[in-house]
Amino acid sequence: MNRPNLSVERPRPIRSRRRLYALAAFAVPVILIAAVAVAGRLTLRASLPQLDGTHGVPSLSAPVTIERDALGVPTLRGSTRADVAYATGFVHAQDRFFQMDLLRRVAAGEMSALIGPAALPLDRRNRPHRFRDRAALAFNGLTADQRLLIERYTAGVNDGLDSLKSRPFEYWVLGTHPAAWRPEDTLLVIYAMYLDLQSQEVSRILSRAALRERVPADLFAFLLPTSSHWDAPFDLAASPAVALATPPATRPDWLSASQSASINLSGTPLADNSLMADHAMIGSNGWAVDAAHSAHGGALLASDMHLGLSLPNIWYRLSLTWPGADGKPRHVTGVSLPGGPIVIAGSNGQVAWGFTNSYGRFIDLIELQRNPADPLQYRVAGGGWQRATVHHERIDVKGGAPVDLPVMDTQWGPEIVAGSHAYALRWVAHDPQAVNVNLQHLEDSTSVADALHVAQTSGIPTQNFMVADAHGKIGWTLAGPLPRRSDAAIASGNAVDDLPFDSDTYRNWQGYLAPDAYPSRIDPPLGRLWTANNHTLPASEAALLGDAGADVGARASQIRDDLLALPHASEHDMLAIQTDDRALWIDTWRRLALSALDADALRDHPQRAEFQRLVLAWNGRADTDAVGYRLVRAFYFSLYDGWFGKLDTDLARTLGKNPDIPPPDFRSASSRYEVVMEALAAHHAWVPDGVADWRAFMLERIDHAIAQLPPGVKLADAHWGERNRAAIEHPFARIVPAWLASVRGWLSAPADPLPGDFNMPRVQGPSFGASERIVVSPGREQNGFLEMPGGQSGHPLSPYFLAGHEAWVHGDATPFLPGKTVHQLQLLPQAH
Repeated sequence: MNRPNLSVERPRPIRSRRRLYALAAFAVPVILIAAVAVAGRLTLRASLPQLDGTHGVPSLSAPVTIERDALGVPTLRGSTRADVAYATGFVHAQDRFFQMDLLRRVAAGEMSALIGPAALPLDRRNRPHRFRDRAALAFNGLTADQRLLIERYTAGVNDGLDSLKSRPFEYWVLGTHPAAWRPEDTLLVIYAMYLDLQSQEVSRILSRAALRERVPADLFAFLLPTSSHWDAPFDLAASPAVALATPPATRPDWLSASQSASINLSGTPLADNSLMADHAMIGSNGWAVDAAHSAHGGALLASDMHLGLSLPNIWYRLSLTWPGADGKPRHVTGVSLPGGPIVIAGSNGQVAWGFTNSYGRFIDLIELQRNPADPLQYRVAGGGWQRATVHHERIDVKGGAPVDLPVMDTQWGPEIVAGSHAYALRWVAHDPQAVNVNLQHLEDSTSVADALHVAQTSGIPTQNFMVADAHGKIGWTLAGPLPRRSDAAIASGNAVDDLPFDSDTYRNWQGYLAPDAYPSRIDPPLGRLWTANNHTLPASEAALLGDAGADVGARASQIRDDLLALPHASEHDMLAIQTDDRALWIDTWRRLALSALDADALRDHPQRAEFQRLVLAWNGRADTDAVGYRLVRAFYFSLYDGWFGKLDTDLARTLGKNPDIPPPDFRSASSRYEVVMEALAAHHAWVPDGVADWRAFMLERIDHAIAQLPPGVKLADAHWGERNRAAIEHPFARIVPAWLASVRGWLSAPADPLPGDFNMPRVQGPSFGASERIVVSPGREQNGFLEMPGGQSGHPLSPYFLAGHEAWVHGDATPFLPGKTVHQLQLLPQAH
């Protein structure tokens, strides 16, 4: 007989129950967090596009195939150009919609509606241009074919967005939904490029105006040279030797001992990472080589447009294929700008083309002489008065009340206020000629002459346009609108010197030049053409373009010399020039520093001796291991600080606190400040008060440069790559707190040490550099190269988020044409 179990389970000790409760209290949140993380990841993955199979979409005339290679680069094959435009919008929206949304909102001044009050300063700065209204008018003014192209692209964008199983991840983070794309938004994307490429001219004009008020005439002329020994125009005969200027007898008053040159504007000691960290880099290189000077008998084009770098990259690679109206197939490959249906730079098999920013003068500031009795009235030529129109712009703000922004609009453009001055801003971007999609006609161009005419009629920010064709010819012109300036305006000097005009005498620009009046070059005698944001034209033609900060020319002259040294160039030779990081420009400053380091200077100064040793051992490149380059560069900017630091402080005070306009400084006023510094060095001029003599000044600047290194860093370990590390990231990475470093890393490219710097072909900063590198010979696209700093997708979970980035970092050749198909999706027409 079994005995009954009479034992009673004893209660657990109170301490054990507490442990269980504590464990449960810990486990439940962990489980919930894990569940949320899994759900979040699933939600994010749901916003990735479908890559394979079939997908039904409305309003296609026939199926379109989207083939993607291992890098995610799509080839779009359709039966009509309109269907291919639809598919372009479809893939742009699925891979890059948030980027497109930011571009249109930045241009329209509508960021606050998406981001909140933090974006209000940006909207206040951009809304006065009223680009959304202008875009709607411009769209209605396009030809029927161009409107159809954009309408089909727009339909593709919205269908591509709607076909995602979940909205793009950025909108989950922002707690909002994306707004549908509208046809005029495509033109807003062009206006966004105007803001990026031309709006800095306002700062240049105001900086030059502040400088003119600050210094006497002889000093003003010396500080703003119009030419230099670095100039590299197309015509070598137009580039005579230019001697360094002699500093004027007038000694600048800011060199008096009133502020140490080693103190920056905030009054704190400068550090290596901040010393000239805000140096405004400009870049973009483009050149062409004719058939007679190539290795294979075909013309070559090289294009590397330098822009701010972020994730996703500004450009989107693609290849378009469809039958043309003549029955012949069209194949166009290159980079597109998400938001538009065309290839911006690339090749159609007959011609290949690319761009660099021209830095011509496309903005005038007209100082308004106001009527004291009526602040809306301003004086105009002839002595009469005009009255400004007030537009009340409503800025919607996410999470806040809308803001009313009164915009004072004159006959020339909106009013801006800078310090005690009020100006009307006249800008090419405000005129109907500013935007169109004529660039699409490059798809059908078969010769250099055809392509140049297309460029001259295109509505884009005015660019240097380089082209090579399958016949072996090369050419250059300006693409985009060119103001026709009056002889009187040029004679006045304001149109040349980039200074404000007076409203009561302003008659500067009289419409626009016709295409046949544009400067151009076809088949030059040297067989090569080159541009690097520099002066390309002799003085007799330069006035057609003007100068709003053209590059000093060190980069262009290095590219020119590289090209002329190659009797027969190959695609690999072109890529080698694009990635040329030889720092030829800095040799003057290297020799200057070494000349000061004699035996007496080194005695009892081990740091100076180490500086000398490292500079002498330097290989002359701005490569990632270069210590000598970093040290000489710091010495160069230390000299700038010693000569112009106090001037920059004075100029910055002229506008007071104005969040809409960067403070004036000498570098904004003069894009050739290097030449001014060379002249000062050649004449041992401008030793600041309190410094014994020139030699003492040089040694003090060397010591100052050494002191800029971060604490604890030995000179021998001060590699340039440590200073020039990549900071290429998604916009959201900037708002991630430091303690979520892993999330920030998820949204960023690796912090690679990067070779290159300004004033050399490989222009490179942490977040500025080659946004693409193209090398191609039309008709030989299979031998060409195309690389980008970021991948095709803007989605961090996509395998294409950073695909191709490593090749860009190292300058490795990535094929121009898409590779073998890895994924294939067919878009099938279906009824609504």
